[in-house]
Amino acid sequence: MALVNTKEMFKKAYEGGYAVGAFNVNNMEIVQGIIGACKELNSPVILQVSGGARKYANHAFLYHMVQAAVEDSGLPIALHLDHGNSFELCKDCIDGGFTSVMIDGSHLPYEENVALTKKVVDYAHERGVTVEGELGQLAGIEDDVNVDADKASYTDPDQVQDFVSRTGVDSLAIAIGTSHGAFKFKPGQKPQLRFDILQEIMDRLPGFPIVLHGASSVMPEYVATINQYGGKMDDAIGIPEDMLRQAASMAVCKINVDSDLRLALTAGIRKHLAENPTHFDPRQYLGDGRACIQEVVAHKIKNVLGSVDKA
Repeated sequence: MALVNTKEMFKKAYEGGYAVGAFNVNNMEIVQGIIGACKELNSPVILQVSGGARKYANHAFLYHMVQAAVEDSGLPIALHLDHGNSFELCKDCIDGGFTSVMIDGSHLPYEENVALTKKVVDYAHERGVTVEGELGQLAGIEDDVNVDADKASYTDPDQVQDFVSRTGVDSLAIAIGTSHGAFKFKPGQKPQLRFDILQEIMDRLPGFPIVLHGASSVMPEYVATINQYGGKMDDAIGIPEDMLRQAASMAVCKINVDSDLRLALTAGIRKHLAENPTHFDPRQYLGDGRACIQEVVAHKIKNVLGSVDKA
């Protein structure tokens, strides 16, 4: 099986009332942990690469690791650019074998966002690549994304039909209360997704796939492990998983997970090194981190995404 784009994935997800997990990858162990869980549960998956990950690991290394995942698993896998911030970056990824890209013009004035997104769509669709656009801005910090809380904005449902029809995007990332990074909310603040906005967008764009960014739930067991072994994550609060599952049962066909993977990998490595202070073989401590990645992805597939046996 070759890499696939997201078109058929999202059609099945929308009709089936589940979401496909889009997991950020930075190295081999993260790829292996994600694919191990997806193989075990027969789940489709999107492996996504940020601009920062691409700089860190190199496009060619990441591309060929994902190709190895396809060969090893036989699963439907899309390789996606996360938060592409320019036409040139999207073009480079498309030319380099990515099957899906996101162009994030959400920080631009509306008409500039439309023009940039359409330019990427025109180039991508000629090459069989799907495109995700974005309306509204999430607060938080993650890789190249840094938006202050006072500059965040919910997606305006009045704009979605115009944006989708004029750009031709295949999916749309919206802002309904999620936030990038592990430190999403102030202590005592209760996370709340705006399902009223999601429902209005569903009504205006029937059958159209919606994407949630900043949707890590910051699983408490990994936070506790990091704290136990010298970390400081006491104020990390994520999105409740029941809210994410409700979104997945509606129009949300793609849920992004990055912070939870970072926390799981860090927890596994910290625990291993604390309990085995003489170990210096990276296969040992990275292996424990990889196992934690596999655990968290399996948990997401079963309890949030609902994508078991949907490959």
